[in-house]
Amino acid sequence: MPRSHEVVRQWQILRSLASSRLGLAAQALADQHGVTSRTIRRDLSALGRAGFPLFQEQGHHCLLWKLDACALKGLDTGFSLMELCALYFSRATLECLSWFPFHDELSRAFERFEHSLKPSMREFLDRIPLAVGAKQPPGGKRVSPCHRERVEQLLEATLQRRMVRMRYHSRSSGRVKEYDLAPQRIVSAEGGLYLRAYVPEYGEMRTFAVERIECLALRDERYTDHTSADAFADSLGAFSGKPERVQISVDPQLACYVAEREWHPTQRLHHLKGGGVLLEMDVTIDAMLRRWIMGLGSQARVLAPARLAEEIRTELRAAHERYAERPAGARAPLFDVPRQQLLPFGELHVLTLVGERVA
Repeated sequence: MPRSHEVVRQWQILRSLASSRLGLAAQALADQHGVTSRTIRRDLSALGRAGFPLFQEQGHHCLLWKLDACALKGLDTGFSLMELCALYFSRATLECLSWFPFHDELSRAFERFEHSLKPSMREFLDRIPLAVGAKQPPGGKRVSPCHRERVEQLLEATLQRRMVRMRYHSRSSGRVKEYDLAPQRIVSAEGGLYLRAYVPEYGEMRTFAVERIECLALRDERYTDHTSADAFADSLGAFSGKPERVQISVDPQLACYVAEREWHPTQRLHHLKGGGVLLEMDVTIDAMLRRWIMGLGSQARVLAPARLAEEIRTELRAAHERYAERPAGARAPLFDVPRQQLLPFGELHVLTLVGERVA
């Protein structure tokens, strides 16, 4: 049996004991995990040697195993054993956030938690990466050396409710512009950080990519909150706008893949004859939605709204033209289709068809 299976089972044993007030018999744990009672006793012995506070107590008919929930009550952290272990395990996710401005601080915080564990217990927990891992999604944005400083300034301004003067390189206009704004929230999305801020000049909320901020300075002027809603609640990505009812028919070959995931909190699934599914969502029609739909390939079709279906058809037709066969030796032009047709689906998308302008 792979060593990772043993680690997972032992971790599940700890969780079972932590949630059981009366304790559990070795045979009950064996039945729960589909192994012999001898294997369970070996696991319990290994956990005890690792430093976990296990003990036995006589029950009505047999000995019961228990986990001392108060074993760490004297630690300054104030965390229970299971909470401390859960934080320790989440290091796998932390490793995928190397681009995040507070990565180093989080790493130091985890080191402090680790010091609360006995060496033998840390040795056991160090085996967890054999069974628990995480992978960073593709497309994470590159972090510049001044990224951290900008984020710290924005956090300070947000917490103190101070106005900010910002110089920003706008992709929508292709030029550098200065803004006076009230920062509301910093949001992590699509492998990057985005600033949601109220811009008095436009009288509305705007979204700014943090890596495009060239410089900023905090002002003495204070402001009041302008919004408390989730920044991108209606979008699959980092966009804002009015949601619309979207219907997508998915062929049987892809139905399980789509049905077993939550793409948006508003999604509803309807099973179709033949094994396909109809996916409904109330979402903003933006670049992220269109990229996601096209990523489903020929096994999905937009049924509504008709405008979105036509946009997808136009983009796929343009993509087909780019891949059309050419005479041997002929050089392909830099752009086969007008650039403005490509922008809504590429990295340079800056204007949602329904919703706010994203700088």
